[in-house]
Amino acid sequence: MHKESLGYACQLFGVDRQVYYRSVKRGNIKRDKAEKVVAMVTELRQMMPCLGGRKMYYLLQAQLEGLFIGRDKFFAILKANHLLIVPKRTYHVTTNSMHHFKKHDNLLINITIERPNQVWVADITYIGKRTNPIYLSLITDAYSKKIVGYYVAGNLSTESSVLALKMALKERKDKSESLVHHSDRGIQYCADAYQEVLQKNKILCSMTQNSDPYENAVAERINGILKQEFMIDRFDKSLETIKVLVKQSVDVYNEKRPHLSNYLLTPNQMHQQNKIKFKTYKKQQ
Repeated sequence: MHKESLGYACQLFGVDRQVYYRSVKRGNIKRDKAEKVVAMVTELRQMMPCLGGRKMYYLLQAQLEGLFIGRDKFFAILKANHLLIVPKRTYHVTTNSMHHFKKHDNLLINITIERPNQVWVADITYIGKRTNPIYLSLITDAYSKKIVGYYVAGNLSTESSVLALKMALKERKDKSESLVHHSDRGIQYCADAYQEVLQKNKILCSMTQNSDPYENAVAERINGILKQEFMIDRFDKSLETIKVLVKQSVDVYNEKRPHLSNYLLTPNQMHQQNKIKFKTYKKQQ
């Protein structure tokens, strides 16, 4: 619009020209800030595709403060640009507890978790497709939520779970401290081959006693993060390709992703100390 036409329009509607220019300038500044926020979020989401808003705000807080953008404004920008994440839950049965092997008691009922490598939780989750079944065996440290061992396979064999356990054992430093291994009552964990590895390394065996997911809540939570945020189960690719994807996702999860139950420390950061109080996933009685 030409200045003469703008001046006439301002007079016609009773608007001061300077007020109009200031309003336009504020609008441009807000739009520029929003574009910068979207660019920052997009860059972060390239590494963690479905990272939630609270964790993104934590990671970007210093940059957002430089733009004078607070938490509420940040979430308003996410909502306006359709960048909020709606979690989706999937379920696939991987546990076969109808077997003759010995089933162990739940040793975690009266345990207070106070340090890394005090309790490991093991689980198997399905990440394949109907025509291409793939399973991920995980060993997670209950205190730090760090994934300490994992293995990707095209079957539910005991060997896959053993390989995940052996990976975790390679990273274990102080072997003089007690360690409890907790899992469901699946045949892979009750099998002789798996139990022999636990016994050889003087690790106590603990198992869930019923179908209550809170009995193995840490494992269930990590499974959900890998599927919902890193989308490791969305790709119909070869086993070797999925192995690479899982490795990259686990590395980012351990090293980069702030964890709410770790007071927004990453699993690696939490794993390197033992002073911070452990947050439980258990239901309040």
